[in-house]
Amino acid sequence: MSLNSIRPWRNIERRESRQIHVGPLVVGGDAPISVQTMTNTLTHDAKATIEQVQACAEAGADIVRVSCPDEASTRAMHEIVRESPVPLVADIHFHYKRAIEAAEAGAACLRINPGNIGSPERVREVVAAARDHGCSIRIGVNAGSLEKHLLDKYGEPCPEAMIESGLDHMRLLDDNNFREYKISVKASDVFLAAAAYQGLAEATDAPIHLGITEAGGLTSGTIKSAIGIGNLLWMGIGDTVRVSLSADPVEEVKVGFEILKALGLRHRGVNIISCPSCARQGFDVIKTVETLENRLAHIHTPMSLSIIGCVVNGPGEALLTDVGFTGGGAGTGMVYLAGAQDHKLSNDQMVDHIVDLVEKRAAEIEASAAAPEAVE
Repeated sequence: MSLNSIRPWRNIERRESRQIHVGPLVVGGDAPISVQTMTNTLTHDAKATIEQVQACAEAGADIVRVSCPDEASTRAMHEIVRESPVPLVADIHFHYKRAIEAAEAGAACLRINPGNIGSPERVREVVAAARDHGCSIRIGVNAGSLEKHLLDKYGEPCPEAMIESGLDHMRLLDDNNFREYKISVKASDVFLAAAAYQGLAEATDAPIHLGITEAGGLTSGTIKSAIGIGNLLWMGIGDTVRVSLSADPVEEVKVGFEILKALGLRHRGVNIISCPSCARQGFDVIKTVETLENRLAHIHTPMSLSIIGCVVNGPGEALLTDVGFTGGGAGTGMVYLAGAQDHKLSNDQMVDHIVDLVEKRAAEIEASAAAPEAVE
């Protein structure tokens, strides 16, 4: 029985959306919310781009977006697609021919910006290429690149202008009998983005891609994204997410999963519950958690670990985790397994021992998941 089934206040009722495919990945409906990032290498450098795509996939990315600003980039896409372990989205701005070339190269999805892709005729050519090569499309509306007539009409970027832009271009795809699309309405302003996404969610059943664009550096961008994306997810809005950070794309993937994990929407890897530390701590909590995060990064199995410095909250937190350690006195602490006290352990042996316990528990979970159901 899941925690959500016995604690209804933890439930998030997701907005109903239709399903599309990004390569073999299902997006929308009741499919898991996918985590996306974007490479920042020069795409024509296929080797560097492939290495970054693979690193992002290892971190858990379900989809990776690759910019295609020129012919050299779309030529490289053939090799990049061939070596990628995840579906790739070709990011297209200004040059509609790059979208056609990317579709021919095997991109799973084409991201086009309605504000700069060109005339309806050019969009129709892109749609034809997408249909011919099995691509989906993401309509990417950005507050910073709205069409001139909408800026003239509304005076500035606003939720109404962004929603109208998205609906106009969805209509264009619908008129071309193309329904394999998702849509985003991004802004760097959290309030603007949230209002635009809420209005869009009421106006369409298309899958929605969430993001706070140009969010900033690792710390500030994470906070803005957690507030903006997190609140929208809490309202049930969102089928894919991308955290936009001025940082390594791998960090975007990590933050995306942490947002989903915090809301109980995705579970991947070890969820470490730890205290901020204080004068009561029986060991160096901050250093220990940092070490454990690095040592346990290879584990993809969803599980929980509590690392608490003292007995004020440690036993209570350990009740709800697979493995726990609570600091005590005289250089020792208590190890908890499945919420119950199991054995004492000296602090100097703690890290290696906890890694062993977590790896063993992860293996047990994986073996249990792979075992066939018993037949009565």
